[in-house]
Amino acid sequence: MPTSAATDLWDVLAGDAAAESPLWAEALLPAPERELRAIFSPLAPERFALALETIYEGYLVHYGRSRLFEPADEHEAVLLGDYLFAHGLVRVASLGETEAVAVLADLISHCAHLRAEGAAGDGEAWVEAATRLRGSGDVEGVAAAAASALLAHVDRFG
Repeated sequence: MPTSAATDLWDVLAGDAAAESPLWAEALLPAPERELRAIFSPLAPERFALALETIYEGYLVHYGRSRLFEPADEHEAVLLGDYLFAHGLVRVASLGETEAVAVLADLISHCAHLRAEGAAGDGEAWVEAATRLRGSGDVEGVAAAAASALLAHVDRFG
């Protein structure tokens, strides 16, 4: 069962998108069909959770199976995914975390390149970026969380 903070994350992500555009509101899956599982944010400090999951949701809308949205067509998926990328980066920038903005912008670019080339390694890139946001602090439990994140990531693309 999601925690209150986790539930709030999904409510904010979905609510902000719905408020931004009626297209995004229409693209939202019915609440019982949403998969409210954080994938990579458990690897990063909590202050980045909403931004990281917003950006990852944009990635899923573009390339995988979204947890929250089902856009009407490919054009809408591109627009929604781009909105989520931008909104996630704005969230990080609002924290005053310029290095984190750079890490996540590089991640988006790198993973788009991997997808365009049909190359593997995007899940590992997400793990690396999320753990870079952690910095040199506590790394206990990161290996298990990274393995779990990679399995969940593969499931979104299977």
